[in-house]
Amino acid sequence: MIELGGAQQSPAGDLIKDVTEETFMADVVDASNEVPVIVDFWATWCGPCKTLGPMLEKAVTAAKGAVKMAKIDVDQNQRLAQALAQQGLPLQSIPTVVAFVKGRPVDLFQGAVPASEIDAFIKRAIEASGGDASGGLDEAVEAAEEMLEQGAAADAAETFAAILQEEPNHARAYAGLVKSYIALDQVDQAEAVLNGAPAEISKTPELDAAHAQIQLARQAANAGPVAELQAQVEAEPDNHQARFDLAQALQASGDTAGAVDQLLDLFRRDREWNDAAAKTQLLTIFDALDAKDPIALTGRRKLSSMIFA
Repeated sequence: MIELGGAQQSPAGDLIKDVTEETFMADVVDASNEVPVIVDFWATWCGPCKTLGPMLEKAVTAAKGAVKMAKIDVDQNQRLAQALAQQGLPLQSIPTVVAFVKGRPVDLFQGAVPASEIDAFIKRAIEASGGDASGGLDEAVEAAEEMLEQGAAADAAETFAAILQEEPNHARAYAGLVKSYIALDQVDQAEAVLNGAPAEISKTPELDAAHAQIQLARQAANAGPVAELQAQVEAEPDNHQARFDLAQALQASGDTAGAVDQLLDLFRRDREWNDAAAKTQLLTIFDALDAKDPIALTGRRKLSSMIFA
């Protein structure tokens, strides 16, 4: 079992500091050589600052030491604001938030923004420093995916579930848990997991793929014998239903490339058959695969060439 939460969690007092002109070099410039420092330029009279500040602090704390935060009251540190303007960093409005990495500013935004934009801003800063924005969870997901590929579906499911305990919105972990239950022939459980995904990630590519994988798993339960269907198609090349059934049987047996070939052939013969069933099935298979999978890339290209021929 993978041990999660490997990133060292610093106390909030060390992660978030009030910084002045005198401490700016040490707490921002020098500190950013170790981890990114998110600098919040604010003022007591600034209404949006009162909303943004706590949101920044929450996001920085959630990063578990991968970033730090410096809070600078511009009214109390006017010389610092002037010096930054001379260095090409004018504070034209408040709040202004700047990410420092390796001693220099690399990104900024102004005004109050949604939590999702704050998270993306912090993630960019961590990645710019060469750090892991997931706090080690992405590495754990990769390990669980490897378990799944090696056939240890139960261990993979346990690991994915543990990851989701730490980060409920981790789309790859949710998709991995769904795939694990499919591999364990627990399709109903897989669907229940997918239906319980947070709304924030319900439309992500990872969960769209998981939905397609459940559809294919449902079909696999009713797939016919490959050899018999192959013989029927060879004897009756224009039997579209037999060819479609063969494609489903090939997919169920793990021959995705063979299934795609049969569906492309069916689409070529009659693209409108059974309400364009061949195209619909092809798109389901492509959605279930990784976007960079050679079968998906080649199949999409061939399908497009037929559609626009």
